[in-house]
Amino acid sequence: MTPMPAASGAPGAAAAPGTPSARRRLAALRQPARTARLARALWIVWAIVAWNVVFDHVIVSAGRQYIVAAELAVRGRGSAAPHFENMDGWMRPAVWRALWTATASASAILAVGLSTIHLATRAPQGSQVTSCALRPTR
Repeated sequence: MTPMPAASGAPGAAAAPGTPSARRRLAALRQPARTARLARALWIVWAIVAWNVVFDHVIVSAGRQYIVAAELAVRGRGSAAPHFENMDGWMRPAVWRALWTATASASAILAVGLSTIHLATRAPQGSQVTSCALRPTR
């Protein structure tokens, strides 16, 4: 069996770390505009994931509370006759609470992330940004 080459010339093939195409991709990520775009995308993805996690957590918690309440209602308490709990009475408010809580958390993540990127990519007024390698030493 003959070993396969590390990187083929086919489009989409993974390049070995030392090849020129891999170096070009890494160099492209060092460009401030491209890095800022990648950072924005990652903050947006994080906000979407956080929204889903928070929404799901609130719904699951409300479902568990409903199950406990329904079990207590069926058993009956003291002199109270057993009855059935209304599931809509528990879950409809939980959906709204989950929607608002998840949206608030995702909005906070987006506000912090996007404003931080904006402040980090903004060049100070009246200054010229130079590379560390080009700065004179003493």
